[in-house]
Amino acid sequence: MTRIPPDDQEDAQDEVSPLTAEQVRELRKSQPLLSVWRVVAVQTLLGLLVVGVAWHVSGRGAAVSAAYGTLTVVVPAALFARGLTSRAALSSMGAAVFGFFVWEFVKIGITVAMLAAAPHMVSELSWPALLVGLVVTMKVYWVALGMQRVFYPVRQT
Repeated sequence: MTRIPPDDQEDAQDEVSPLTAEQVRELRKSQPLLSVWRVVAVQTLLGLLVVGVAWHVSGRGAAVSAAYGTLTVVVPAALFARGLTSRAALSSMGAAVFGFFVWEFVKIGITVAMLAAAPHMVSELSWPALLVGLVVTMKVYWVALGMQRVFYPVRQT
């Protein structure tokens, strides 16, 4: 097998140079930060929509189950958002990274605990309705990546 030496043009393109302050400002304008609170708000709204559809289609039991499924996503997500936007988490980069992992662990733990408690908390539990509420609400994270107008804060220029 013969090795082909790298092209000089490719090496020049691979070099990384630091951005200027103006380039950073332009990059931030073109790619704003995702608002975690907007994600939680849209999760809540979609959850309410699922509850309404469940109530209309199957009645009160399915609606309560769908609401509980929605809450198993929204409540931990709100705690996660609160933890990420606290002063302690914003104090340094290390605290932000550590806080992200801690709050993600808390979010997963609360979600699992709420799912385990579902049969005791909801008297007429419908697992399919609960799972529909949970999955639809959870998928908002993926939608948030593509819907810039809804989830990203409006920047004044």
